[in-house]
Amino acid sequence: MKLYQTYDSPFPTRVRLLLYAKGIDAEIIQPPGFHDSSESKGEYLRLNPIGRVPTLVLDDGRALPESEVICEYLEDTYPEPPLRPADPWDRARMRLLSRICDFYVVMAMNTFFNLAGRSRRHWEPEAIAAAAAKLAEAVAHLEPYIGEEGYAVGRGLTQADGAIVPQLILASEWIPELFGVADPLRSLPKVSAYWRAIQRNPIAARLAAETRDAIAEQQAAARARAAARRGAG
Repeated sequence: MKLYQTYDSPFPTRVRLLLYAKGIDAEIIQPPGFHDSSESKGEYLRLNPIGRVPTLVLDDGRALPESEVICEYLEDTYPEPPLRPADPWDRARMRLLSRICDFYVVMAMNTFFNLAGRSRRHWEPEAIAAAAAKLAEAVAHLEPYIGEEGYAVGRGLTQADGAIVPQLILASEWIPELFGVADPLRSLPKVSAYWRAIQRNPIAARLAAETRDAIAEQQAAARARAAARRGAG
């Protein structure tokens, strides 16, 4: 089994949570053509015509894209230990929290993703302030539904934790540090308590460390490219 993914994207993180928690052996591969690579995605597009990460490739060569679909497949195929709650209501909350991350939090971060790829002289304070307000509103959608026992739902890891952990790193660490805006967690006591607690879980801590390391690597590469452009000019 192979997982094609990048460590700085929040979507493959939820798949790695299942791999780690269930002890599934999979080769992790970063496909060509991502980040600022000059390589073509040609080879990867043959596996996943959508062209996004992650993609899970089974031993028989079948390829499955889309993180939530991959997680459902792995849960069905490797049911122990379970990472979907047994209670239907809790299972619905798990899916709701993941959906909030995918349809609200990530979308609210798009302005920051776009600005991060541009020179700072093109950053408009008004656009940053508006994006920060939109992000705070999106993250606040988690507050009514987040668990209060150290996990997103219930008393153990679920697929929702894999969705939330990398996005909180982006929303409450990377964006405030890079753009000088307020941490949206400051006004969210339940999400803040969750964030402190979940990082004490070894698997969640591993995912968080992988995400932070990948972000730091990308930032270092961006600084090196900027320095090279200045030197060339």
